[in-house]
Amino acid sequence: MNPKVGLQLVLASLLSTSILCTEAAEPQMNIYSWYDFIAPDATKNFHEETGIKATYDSFDNADVMQSKVMAGRSGYDVVIATDGLLPNLIKAGALKEIDRAQLSNYHHLNPDILAKLQANDPGNRYAIPYMWATTGIGYDADKVKSILGPDAPVNSWDLILKEENLARLSQCGVAMLDAPGEIFPIVLHYLGLPYNSQNPEDFRKAEALLLKLRPYIRYFDSSKFSADLANGDVCVVLGWAGGVFGAQESSRLAGNGRKIIYSIPREGAPVWVENLVLLNDSPNPVEGMTFINYMLRPEVIAKSSNYLAYPNANKDATALVEESIRNNPDVYPSKQVLDTLFPLEPISLKMERVRTRLWSNIRTGS
Repeated sequence: MNPKVGLQLVLASLLSTSILCTEAAEPQMNIYSWYDFIAPDATKNFHEETGIKATYDSFDNADVMQSKVMAGRSGYDVVIATDGLLPNLIKAGALKEIDRAQLSNYHHLNPDILAKLQANDPGNRYAIPYMWATTGIGYDADKVKSILGPDAPVNSWDLILKEENLARLSQCGVAMLDAPGEIFPIVLHYLGLPYNSQNPEDFRKAEALLLKLRPYIRYFDSSKFSADLANGDVCVVLGWAGGVFGAQESSRLAGNGRKIIYSIPREGAPVWVENLVLLNDSPNPVEGMTFINYMLRPEVIAKSSNYLAYPNANKDATALVEESIRNNPDVYPSKQVLDTLFPLEPISLKMERVRTRLWSNIRTGS
């Protein structure tokens, strides 16, 4: 072989390798979140603007997410974590403390949501609130009115936690979430007991009420109440706001004429916050923080609210959210209503065992 030709081939090979390494070295970061919980073009736009490729993996069960994150070396950088999981993740050392100096958009956050979040993240040290919502009552207005009359207490937990009301509504179907971590706090609060009680006797009082109501509850299920409310298989649900809003949209698209309404009971209801957190073993912490800061921009997070029909935790994004969403008081409640909402907090392992046993009794009606 001609030495000059050989040298040219070596140089060409080195140049090719250099180009491949350059391409492989493209900045990247990995997100782990609920399925379809972001505007469809968010990661694409982030990549175009910053040059950082964002890979989005999803989970449909918070326990799966928590197990993977707490096991370590998940490969993820930014994770969406519900506020009730934060204490366990923080205690396990799974989360990196947020350096606010790296977040030029932190000032856009709603101080009222940050205050609620402190129950599970004292000092707002580890979590950046993303989307939030409530657990309340969804109902078919015409069916409820036909059964209970025009004065039906649709803005109160009395609608489904008073036996005489539930017994009558059972003829058109009542469903509840299969979520003891939400149902028990609601019932405890309704009974005038601490919603975050650590007293087994309080839980037994809540169990007693739920056992009285059990014969009139068609099922406990967190996955199908939205579709059943939309198609008329049930007329009242104790469910998540997002599920009820989904039922509204499904009913509208089907043109079935059902008037589906969501209500935050006047006595108060659970509020839960989905948060952006940075993992302690994040392989790309700088890129992860860049993504979090990007999602804090009002015009960016507003697109996700418009897509999900959830309120976001960014006070300066509200004006950019679609009018039908931001002007709905059950999506964006007033300050007065917001003050009645209570965060869901973890309980001790001992109380967790008590709650699990009682919930099993309630589900089976024994």
